[in-house]
Amino acid sequence: MIRLAVRCTPNLAEQVLAELLELAPSGIEELQRGGVVEYAIYGPPGELPELPDLEAAAGAGLVSIETSEVADDWSERWKQFHRPVRVGDRILVRPSWEEPGDEAARAADIEIVIDPGRAFGTGSHATTWLCLEMLLGLAEDDRASGSLADLGTGSGVLAIAAAKLGFSPIQGCDHEQAAVEIAAANAVANGVDVEIERIDLRERPGPSARTWLANLTAPILLTVAERMKRLEQPPETVIFSGLLSAEIDLVSAAFASAGMSVERVSERSGWAALQMLRR
Repeated sequence: MIRLAVRCTPNLAEQVLAELLELAPSGIEELQRGGVVEYAIYGPPGELPELPDLEAAAGAGLVSIETSEVADDWSERWKQFHRPVRVGDRILVRPSWEEPGDEAARAADIEIVIDPGRAFGTGSHATTWLCLEMLLGLAEDDRASGSLADLGTGSGVLAIAAAKLGFSPIQGCDHEQAAVEIAAANAVANGVDVEIERIDLRERPGPSARTWLANLTAPILLTVAERMKRLEQPPETVIFSGLLSAEIDLVSAAFASAGMSVERVSERSGWAALQMLRR
Protein backbone atom coordinates (compact mmCIF):
# COMPACT_ATOMS: atom_id res chain seq x y z
CA MET A 1 0.00 0.00 0.00
CA ILE A 2 1.23 3.50 -0.88
CA ARG A 3 0.76 6.73 1.05
CA LEU A 4 0.82 9.77 -1.23
CA ALA A 5 1.20 13.06 0.65
CA VAL A 6 0.54 16.51 -0.82
CA ARG A 7 1.78 19.43 1.26
CA CYS A 8 0.40 22.90 0.67
CA THR A 9 0.35 26.38 2.17
CA PRO A 10 -2.30 26.95 4.88
CA ASN A 11 -3.93 29.89 3.07
CA LEU A 12 -4.98 27.62 0.20
CA ALA A 13 -5.52 24.44 2.21
CA GLU A 14 -9.31 24.19 1.93
CA GLN A 15 -9.24 25.00 -1.77
CA VAL A 16 -6.60 22.31 -2.32
CA LEU A 17 -8.64 19.82 -0.27
CA ALA A 18 -11.72 20.45 -2.41
CA GLU A 19 -9.73 19.80 -5.58
CA LEU A 20 -8.06 16.67 -4.17
CA LEU A 21 -11.43 15.23 -3.16
CA GLU A 22 -12.42 15.33 -6.83
CA LEU A 23 -9.42 13.07 -7.55
CA ALA A 24 -9.77 10.86 -4.47
CA PRO A 25 -13.38 10.92 -3.21
CA SER A 26 -12.82 7.83 -1.06
CA GLY A 27 -11.16 9.91 1.65
CA ILE A 28 -8.17 12.07 2.52
CA GLU A 29 -6.16 12.29 5.72
CA GLU A 30 -5.29 15.79 6.98
CA LEU A 31 -2.31 16.71 9.18
CA GLN A 32 -0.55 19.88 10.30
CA ARG A 33 3.17 19.73 9.52
CA GLY A 34 4.77 22.81 11.01
CA GLY A 35 3.91 25.68 8.70
CA VAL A 36 2.19 23.57 6.04
CA VAL A 37 -0.91 21.39 5.73
CA GLU A 38 -0.47 17.81 4.54
CA TYR A 39 -3.17 15.82 2.76
CA ALA A 40 -2.52 12.10 2.36
CA ILE A 41 -4.17 9.57 0.04
CA TYR A 42 -3.81 5.79 0.43
CA GLY A 43 -4.06 3.17 -2.25
CA PRO A 44 -2.36 0.39 -4.20
CA PRO A 45 0.30 1.34 -6.78
CA GLY A 46 -1.33 2.31 -10.06
CA GLU A 47 -4.63 3.33 -8.46
CA LEU A 48 -3.53 6.67 -7.03
CA PRO A 49 -3.93 9.99 -8.89
CA GLU A 50 -1.17 10.87 -11.34
CA LEU A 51 1.49 13.40 -10.38
CA PRO A 52 0.43 16.02 -12.99
CA ASP A 53 -3.16 15.84 -11.73
CA LEU A 54 -2.02 16.38 -8.14
CA GLU A 55 0.18 19.32 -9.11
CA ALA A 56 -2.72 20.90 -10.98
CA ALA A 57 -5.08 20.32 -8.05
CA ALA A 58 -2.71 21.91 -5.53
CA GLY A 59 -1.92 24.80 -7.88
CA ALA A 60 -0.22 27.81 -6.31
CA GLY A 61 -0.51 26.26 -2.86
CA LEU A 62 1.77 23.30 -3.63
CA VAL A 63 4.79 22.87 -1.36
CA SER A 64 5.75 19.25 -2.07
CA ILE A 65 4.47 15.81 -3.05
CA GLU A 66 5.88 12.68 -1.43
CA THR A 67 5.13 8.96 -1.62
CA SER A 68 5.96 6.24 0.91
CA GLU A 69 5.07 2.62 1.64
CA VAL A 70 2.83 1.94 4.63
CA ALA A 71 2.36 -1.11 6.83
CA ASP A 72 -0.34 -3.65 6.16
CA ASP A 73 -2.41 -2.35 9.09
CA TRP A 74 -2.88 1.09 7.49
CA SER A 75 -6.65 0.61 7.29
CA GLU A 76 -6.81 0.57 11.11
CA ARG A 77 -4.05 3.05 11.89
CA TRP A 78 -5.95 6.01 10.36
CA LYS A 79 -8.30 5.83 13.33
CA GLN A 80 -5.61 7.33 15.58
CA PHE A 81 -6.29 10.72 13.98
CA HIS A 82 -9.86 10.81 15.34
CA ARG A 83 -10.25 11.39 19.09
CA PRO A 84 -13.17 12.36 21.37
CA VAL A 85 -13.85 16.09 21.28
CA ARG A 86 -15.68 18.23 23.83
CA VAL A 87 -17.50 21.42 22.90
CA GLY A 88 -18.39 23.47 25.95
CA ASP A 89 -19.85 21.52 28.86
CA ARG A 90 -22.71 19.93 26.95
CA ILE A 91 -21.43 18.27 23.78
CA LEU A 92 -19.12 15.30 23.37
CA VAL A 93 -18.34 14.00 19.89
CA ARG A 94 -16.45 10.74 19.64
CA PRO A 95 -15.68 8.20 16.92
CA SER A 96 -17.45 4.89 17.39
CA TRP A 97 -14.26 3.04 18.37
CA GLU A 98 -13.31 5.45 21.19
CA GLU A 99 -14.59 5.52 24.77
CA PRO A 100 -15.85 8.85 26.22
CA GLY A 101 -12.63 9.46 28.20
CA ASP A 102 -12.43 11.56 31.37
CA GLU A 103 -15.24 12.15 33.85
CA ALA A 104 -16.01 15.65 32.52
CA ALA A 105 -16.42 14.28 29.02
CA ARG A 106 -18.70 11.49 30.24
CA ALA A 107 -20.82 14.09 32.02
CA ALA A 108 -21.76 15.82 28.75
CA ASP A 109 -25.52 15.63 28.27
CA ILE A 110 -25.27 15.41 24.47
CA GLU A 111 -23.13 12.58 23.12
CA ILE A 112 -22.67 12.18 19.38
CA VAL A 113 -21.05 8.96 18.19
CA ILE A 114 -19.69 9.20 14.67
CA ASP A 115 -18.22 6.69 12.26
CA PRO A 116 -16.68 8.98 9.61
CA GLY A 117 -16.10 6.22 7.09
CA ARG A 118 -15.11 8.03 3.89
CA ALA A 119 -16.73 11.33 4.93
CA PHE A 120 -15.41 14.44 6.65
CA GLY A 121 -16.07 15.23 10.29
CA THR A 122 -15.73 13.79 13.79
CA GLY A 123 -15.61 17.18 15.50
CA SER A 124 -11.83 17.33 15.76
CA HIS A 125 -11.26 19.72 12.86
CA ALA A 126 -11.32 23.37 13.90
CA THR A 127 -14.09 24.27 11.45
CA THR A 128 -16.42 21.54 12.73
CA TRP A 129 -15.67 22.50 16.34
CA LEU A 130 -16.44 26.16 15.62
CA CYS A 131 -19.80 25.29 14.06
CA LEU A 132 -20.69 23.08 17.02
CA GLU A 133 -19.79 25.89 19.41
CA MET A 134 -22.04 28.32 17.56
CA LEU A 135 -24.88 25.79 17.47
CA LEU A 136 -24.52 25.42 21.22
CA GLY A 137 -24.65 29.21 21.52
CA LEU A 138 -27.97 29.30 19.66
CA ALA A 139 -29.33 26.69 22.05
CA GLU A 140 -28.20 28.71 25.06
CA ASP A 141 -30.02 31.74 23.59
CA ASP A 142 -33.20 29.66 23.15
CA ARG A 143 -32.86 29.80 19.37
CA ALA A 144 -32.49 26.06 18.76
CA SER A 145 -35.83 25.50 17.07
CA GLY A 146 -37.41 25.34 13.66
CA SER A 147 -36.08 23.91 10.43
CA LEU A 148 -32.36 23.57 9.75
CA ALA A 149 -30.33 22.64 6.67
CA ASP A 150 -26.75 21.34 6.88
CA LEU A 151 -25.03 22.16 3.59
CA GLY A 152 -22.12 19.83 2.93
CA THR A 153 -23.03 17.50 5.77
CA GLY A 154 -20.05 15.12 5.49
CA SER A 155 -20.39 12.54 8.27
CA GLY A 156 -23.54 14.27 9.52
CA VAL A 157 -22.07 15.40 12.84
CA LEU A 158 -23.48 18.94 12.66
CA ALA A 159 -26.95 17.83 11.59
CA ILE A 160 -27.02 15.25 14.39
CA ALA A 161 -25.91 17.84 16.94
CA ALA A 162 -28.62 20.22 15.73
CA ALA A 163 -31.26 17.51 16.13
CA LYS A 164 -30.12 16.77 19.68
CA LEU A 165 -30.19 20.47 20.52
CA GLY A 166 -33.82 20.81 19.44
CA PHE A 167 -33.93 21.89 15.78
CA SER A 168 -36.56 20.17 13.62
CA PRO A 169 -37.06 19.22 10.84
CA ILE A 170 -33.48 18.79 9.68
CA GLN A 171 -32.15 18.23 6.19
CA GLY A 172 -28.58 17.57 5.16
CA CYS A 173 -26.97 17.50 1.75
CA ASP A 174 -23.62 16.61 0.24
CA HIS A 175 -22.32 16.17 -3.29
CA GLU A 176 -20.59 12.86 -2.42
CA GLN A 177 -22.82 9.78 -2.41
CA ALA A 178 -20.56 8.15 0.18
CA ALA A 179 -21.14 11.08 2.54
CA VAL A 180 -24.92 10.88 2.01
CA GLU A 181 -24.92 7.21 2.98
CA ILE A 182 -22.57 7.66 5.96
CA ALA A 183 -24.46 10.67 7.32
CA ALA A 184 -27.77 8.82 7.08
CA ALA A 185 -26.31 5.80 8.91
CA ASN A 186 -24.82 8.01 11.63
CA ALA A 187 -28.17 9.77 12.13
CA VAL A 188 -29.89 6.40 12.65
CA ALA A 189 -27.14 5.25 15.03
CA ASN A 190 -27.62 8.40 17.10
CA GLY A 191 -31.38 8.04 17.19
CA VAL A 192 -32.25 11.28 15.39
CA ASP A 193 -34.37 12.04 12.34
CA VAL A 194 -32.34 13.71 9.59
CA GLU A 195 -33.21 13.67 5.89
CA ILE A 196 -30.07 13.46 3.73
CA GLU A 197 -29.95 14.01 -0.02
CA ARG A 198 -27.28 14.35 -2.67
CA ILE A 199 -26.91 17.93 -3.93
CA ASP A 200 -23.99 19.64 -5.64
CA LEU A 201 -24.16 23.18 -4.26
CA ARG A 202 -22.13 24.41 -7.21
CA GLU A 203 -25.07 23.51 -9.46
CA ARG A 204 -28.23 24.07 -7.39
CA PRO A 205 -29.36 25.64 -4.10
CA GLY A 206 -29.49 23.66 -0.89
CA PRO A 207 -32.67 22.86 1.08
CA SER A 208 -34.80 25.73 2.33
CA ALA A 209 -34.74 26.19 6.12
CA ARG A 210 -34.93 28.76 8.89
CA THR A 211 -31.29 28.09 9.87
CA TRP A 212 -28.41 27.10 7.62
CA LEU A 213 -25.15 25.41 8.56
CA ALA A 214 -22.44 25.51 5.91
CA ASN A 215 -19.01 24.08 6.73
CA LEU A 216 -17.64 24.54 3.22
CA THR A 217 -14.68 26.01 1.40
CA ALA A 218 -14.69 29.74 0.72
CA PRO A 219 -15.29 29.41 -3.06
CA ILE A 220 -18.42 27.31 -2.48
CA LEU A 221 -19.60 29.65 0.28
CA LEU A 222 -19.41 32.51 -2.23
CA THR A 223 -21.64 30.50 -4.59
CA VAL A 224 -24.10 29.81 -1.75
CA ALA A 225 -24.22 33.52 -0.90
CA GLU A 226 -24.91 34.47 -4.52
CA ARG A 227 -27.75 31.95 -4.82
CA MET A 228 -29.23 33.16 -1.54
CA LYS A 229 -30.09 36.47 -3.21
CA ARG A 230 -32.59 34.68 -5.45
CA LEU A 231 -34.35 32.57 -2.81
CA GLU A 232 -37.99 33.34 -2.05
CA GLN A 233 -37.52 32.17 1.55
CA PRO A 234 -33.89 32.74 2.58
CA PRO A 235 -32.70 31.56 6.01
CA GLU A 236 -32.98 33.81 9.07
CA THR A 237 -29.69 32.63 10.57
CA VAL A 238 -26.59 31.25 8.86
CA ILE A 239 -23.58 29.65 10.53
CA PHE A 240 -20.74 28.98 8.17
CA SER A 241 -17.13 27.89 8.45
CA GLY A 242 -14.50 26.14 6.33
CA LEU A 243 -12.76 29.44 5.66
CA LEU A 244 -9.43 30.75 6.85
CA SER A 245 -9.24 33.77 9.13
CA ALA A 246 -7.89 35.78 6.19
CA GLU A 247 -11.09 35.06 4.23
CA ILE A 248 -13.53 36.47 6.81
CA ASP A 249 -14.00 39.84 5.12
CA LEU A 250 -14.46 38.35 1.65
CA VAL A 251 -17.07 35.79 2.67
CA SER A 252 -18.95 38.03 5.13
CA ALA A 253 -19.23 40.72 2.44
CA ALA A 254 -20.75 38.18 0.04
CA PHE A 255 -23.43 37.22 2.57
CA ALA A 256 -23.98 40.87 3.51
CA SER A 257 -24.87 41.53 -0.13
CA ALA A 258 -27.48 38.78 0.25
CA GLY A 259 -29.10 40.60 3.17
CA MET A 260 -27.22 39.13 6.13
CA SER A 261 -25.37 40.96 8.91
CA VAL A 262 -22.58 39.60 11.09
CA GLU A 263 -23.75 38.55 14.54
CA ARG A 264 -20.70 36.65 15.75
CA VAL A 265 -17.18 35.78 14.57
CA SER A 266 -15.06 33.03 16.09
CA GLU A 267 -11.56 31.79 15.20
CA ARG A 268 -9.55 28.70 16.07
CA SER A 269 -6.14 27.52 14.82
CA GLY A 270 -6.20 29.87 11.83
CA TRP A 271 -9.74 28.91 10.80
CA ALA A 272 -12.87 30.99 11.21
CA ALA A 273 -16.65 30.69 11.57
CA LEU A 274 -19.29 33.37 11.21
CA GLN A 275 -22.83 33.58 12.47
CA MET A 276 -25.00 35.94 10.46
CA LEU A 277 -28.58 37.13 10.88
CA ARG A 278 -31.04 38.34 8.26
CA ARG A 279 -31.46 42.11 8.43
